[in-house]
Amino acid sequence: MLDHPLQELDDWVLYFSERELPVLRHTRRQLETARENMAHVSSKDLTRIILQDPLMAVRVLTFIQPLTGKRLHHDVTTIAGAIMMLGIEPFFKHFENPATIEAALKDGPPQALLGALQVIRRAQQASHYAYEWAIWRVDINAEEVALAALLHDLAEILLYCFAPHLALEIRRLQQADPLQRSSTAQEKVLGFRLQDIQAALCRAWHLPKLLMQLIDDAHAEHPRVKNVVLAVNLARHLAHGRNDPAIPDDLKAISALLNLSEEALGQRLGLALPSPDGELDQPQQAAPSP
Repeated sequence: MLDHPLQELDDWVLYFSERELPVLRHTRRQLETARENMAHVSSKDLTRIILQDPLMAVRVLTFIQPLTGKRLHHDVTTIAGAIMMLGIEPFFKHFENPATIEAALKDGPPQALLGALQVIRRAQQASHYAYEWAIWRVDINAEEVALAALLHDLAEILLYCFAPHLALEIRRLQQADPLQRSSTAQEKVLGFRLQDIQAALCRAWHLPKLLMQLIDDAHAEHPRVKNVVLAVNLARHLAHGRNDPAIPDDLKAISALLNLSEEALGQRLGLALPSPDGELDQPQQAAPSP
């Protein structure tokens, strides 16, 4: 495990690229069960499993990209498209017995596994929000938006997996100074922002240009990117608790994106409007997502 920062962006790309990306133990178990019932497994079944695991999703995307140039004139930008192109039996043949995050961090520093799982849980929640809002907005391809939200914090997950001491030091700095921007803490520890490392990885791994744009906050003026950014922000702030002071601003921005009143949005998310003291009231009964 890496315990010191690397000097150049290319060094980070090389370091992460030389390692097998581990997946969730739950993902591996689900894939093993699906393999045993291969004759009855559909591409939709596999897509559902993969879209719960950011690192499994990246493994599929990076594997399929070299094949697209030989067979297609466009990028494959969804997991469903990748599975359909690859085929179910070849998928199982290639992704047999993947390493797991739990095993990789078994002997790592305390709290490293918990930190990785917390970021993944946040990514899952962001992906769910992004998909539901994309459907609400009648987006041209809701899975692309959901996948982008799932991968938005990919570099942070990789850091927990392969350089957990550095990931925990960034978290320590943020906890010590909650007002400090996360990018500032990252630069203090790594010398780079995680967003910069992630962009370099996406280029090196030849991920689809569309997905690279959707996970780039610099393009947040575009409604599809804004959908991703707002989903990621809400998931991150809710991870701090329902009374995180940033949530009211999140709801205001989301309601504008969806052209939905803040009250209706709060009800659909299972969140009440802010009370006079600025805290979110607990709803009597959580409502389903949009």
